[in-house]
Amino acid sequence: MSRNTETVETYLDGFRKNDHAQILSCLTDDIEWTVFGAFHLKGKEAYDAAIEGPGFVPPPRLEVVRMVEQGDTVMAELVGSVRRDTGEEMRMSMAEVFVMRDGKIAERRAWVIELKENDHR
Repeated sequence: MSRNTETVETYLDGFRKNDHAQILSCLTDDIEWTVFGAFHLKGKEAYDAAIEGPGFVPPPRLEVVRMVEQGDTVMAELVGSVRRDTGEEMRMSMAEVFVMRDGKIAERRAWVIELKENDHR
C-alpha cells in the first residue's frame, strides 16, 4: 500500500471512530473540503468544526468499495450510513477525490448521494 493510500485509510478510520485528532493528522494546514451541492471550506479549524455535520450523530459507518491512485490523487468509492439527530438512518453512496501533498490530504472533493429504501447496497 502506498503512503497516500495509507493516509486515506487512516483518515477514513478516524471518521469511523469520530477521532478528530486522527482525522486532522492526515490533513495539510491549508486543507480544502468540498461536498458538491452542500459546502466548501478551507483550513483545519473549519474542517474540525464540520466533521460531525449539523443534524447527524457520529460516527458514520463507512465501507470502501474500491480505491485507486494515480500520481498525487487517491479516489475512493464508498457506501455507508449515519444516524440523523431525529433517529432516522441515512444511507449513502459517495465518490471521494483526495488530492495529496507530501503524504497528507490537501484537498477533499466529495459527491454524496442519499440512497432510498429501494436502492441497492
